[in-house]
Amino acid sequence: MYSAYILQSEKNLSHYYGHSGDLDKRLKEHNAGKVRSTKAYRPWKLIYFEEFLTKSEAYKKEQFFKIIDGYNYLKSSGII
Repeated sequence: MYSAYILQSEKNLSHYYGHSGDLDKRLKEHNAGKVRSTKAYRPWKLIYFEEFLTKSEAYKKEQFFKIIDGYNYLKSSGII
């Protein structure tokens, strides 16, 4: 199983969008400072995820989150 996920920084409330084959491991990497782009904004909490059968589907959903239509969807759904 693959996941597309959204994290929220507890430091400045910013969001990070990603995808992973092992969501628990990936969240631990973010919070351990092993991800350069999220290191400065630790700690992170998982606020949303969706599961997919393929990596490609998870990646497509991550990319959707990053465009204006995805942002509007997340905002209107109360996710962010």
